[in-house]
Amino acid sequence: MKHAVVIGSGPAGLMAAEVLAQAGIAVTVCDAKPSVGRKFLMAGKSGLNITKAEDEEAFQASYTDAATWLAPMLAAFDPDTVQSWARGLEQELFTGTTGRVFPKAMKASPLLRAWLARLDALGVTFNTRWRWTGLAEGRAQFDTPEGVQNLHADATILALGGASWRRLGSDGKWAEILSPLGVPLAPFTAANAGVAVDWSDYMGKHLGSALKGIALKAGPYTSRGEAVLSRAGLEGGGVYSVSRGVREGHRLQIDLAPDLEMAEVAAKLSKHRGKATLTSHIRKALKLDAVKIALLQEMAMPLPSDPKALAALVKSVRIKNTGLRPMDEAISTAGGIAHAGLDDALMIKALPDVYAVGEMLDWEAPTGGYLITACLATGAWAGQHAAARLLA
Repeated sequence: MKHAVVIGSGPAGLMAAEVLAQAGIAVTVCDAKPSVGRKFLMAGKSGLNITKAEDEEAFQASYTDAATWLAPMLAAFDPDTVQSWARGLEQELFTGTTGRVFPKAMKASPLLRAWLARLDALGVTFNTRWRWTGLAEGRAQFDTPEGVQNLHADATILALGGASWRRLGSDGKWAEILSPLGVPLAPFTAANAGVAVDWSDYMGKHLGSALKGIALKAGPYTSRGEAVLSRAGLEGGGVYSVSRGVREGHRLQIDLAPDLEMAEVAAKLSKHRGKATLTSHIRKALKLDAVKIALLQEMAMPLPSDPKALAALVKSVRIKNTGLRPMDEAISTAGGIAHAGLDDALMIKALPDVYAVGEMLDWEAPTGGYLITACLATGAWAGQHAAARLLA
């Protein structure tokens, strides 16, 4: 019986294991942590967004530079397939107003438990606290509590994640193993990250508050999501969606009144304000809440009294930031194994019968279901091709 070793137990690795086991391949999953799926569980703490229900063209376009080579994988395991797969694990789903798809339980743990039960029924073996240290003569090598262990592998699937959230297992150290073996790597960089801002003491009472009803822009990247003022800067889905632009050197700008045209804002601000202070006038005229007013003052004091200049400022508050938060705090990373180093089956060209999936690959996408879908899709793709090669 052919044997495959899957290294890493995130969604990409578990999906590869499922596909291989369903094809009749004996599968062992190894993970350096004491339990499996740790980053997957963390992703579900605020609601597990497993995919996004939208048309194929728009969905695939969210993968920007990698959209072309990921397209066949995303077409083979598209958002409809993701939903069918989750329902097959007895997870009820619902679709939000923005198209984001969640389990009704919102958490990742019920889905993960059902998934692990399925894998157990398929005969998949799990080894935890096994840290991968390399490959030698068809064997995967590990440091384990029992010492060095070697596993024979007819096929090896590497699913070790990117380089963020080290405490959950994605530390990127695998790059030190693969680089000397001739595997081309792109440098890791933060993706879907918060923006670092050095707030003044004045902002202290607003930290933890949300900026709602805004639009964000950084270079070509735009978003209508929310932002949260944290002690370290700005966080939240809206910020993450445009963080790539900040990383590329563009200025982060926030529109505090995105549903009004510039002329409408100027007209409202041109109304007589009487004895009201300028900030009170802005608040009443535009119905801006205290958090928006505070951000406006923090970034642009002294405020101009001219209505047109003030309108331009409200429509484009330039955020004084110091770049992105550290990579280990990012939700995901760009960089990793370059596409040029892989064949069409996601097998590493320099390492026959060794495949790479998920965030180990050099691609990035915004939050909103795109990350998990691509991890599942690449895991399924490599698993199918590895099984076909082993059974040929």
